[in-house]
Amino acid sequence: MIRISTKGRYGTRLMLQLAMNYKKGPILLKTIAKNEDISEGYLQHIIDALKGNGLVLSNRVGHGGYTLARRPEEINLRDILKALEGSINLSECVDNPDICTRSPECTTRDVWSEVCKKFSQSLSEITLKDMVKRNSTKKTIYSFYNLILSF
Repeated sequence: MIRISTKGRYGTRLMLQLAMNYKKGPILLKTIAKNEDISEGYLQHIIDALKGNGLVLSNRVGHGGYTLARRPEEINLRDILKALEGSINLSECVDNPDICTRSPECTTRDVWSEVCKKFSQSLSEITLKDMVKRNSTKKTIYSFYNLILSF
């Protein structure tokens, strides 16, 4: 099974929290940890990778905290996963054709490469701004559902 690691999933949730707080000021890592029910120590490891890839800024002024390095519409899911997972290709030979002498004539390598390009394009089309909007819609529907159940 092909999976996104815990680091990728939790990092995406962390970035969504930062995007939801965009222009509201820095947010503390312990607040994100509490909101997302993720250990603060694990989030520190993730935030370091995100900072190193230019997606997050740390703020030392006041109480400190973290903000997005760019606007939510300028950061996509591909950026986040690439920062946390490394290559998002399905096969090592797609990244490095020299590892296999069959690469030039390998049909399956061509197929994996094509699938990877489509996957990468799909991830590039989903921005943090889109995710914030989805989250808002989901919370509204969930609140309405709970309201109905309370009657």
